[in-house]
Amino acid sequence: MIISRLKPHEDLKKGIINISKQNRVKSGIIICIVGSLNSATLRMADGNYKTFMGPFEIVSAEGTISADGVHIHMSISDAEGHVFGGHLSDGCIINTTAEIGILKSDKTLIRVFDPKTGYKELIIDD
Repeated sequence: MIISRLKPHEDLKKGIINISKQNRVKSGIIICIVGSLNSATLRMADGNYKTFMGPFEIVSAEGTISADGVHIHMSISDAEGHVFGGHLSDGCIINTTAEIGILKSDKTLIRVFDPKTGYKELIIDD
């Protein structure tokens, strides 16, 4: 298992990709992200991107890591407890910290474009 911390003003998605590269994670599972953001850019269920201005608490996050990138869903809450969620994108800027737990997988995870969905979808190679 890998436990790491990103610091203020870092981009969360880019930081996770860097942690994965530094630790040679080719296939893994994001098991937790605890921290806060100044701003968040999320891809919504309709495929459009939305930027939220914070501060926010990260209240949940999970996803997969493959050699082809990361696929992470995240929920954030504002100062009044309203929760927003979506697909993690570049532009999620850390406020105070982001503590990240990654579990390496012995299975090979890859992403291949699926014309039915229009996205790269997960393929698990035993």
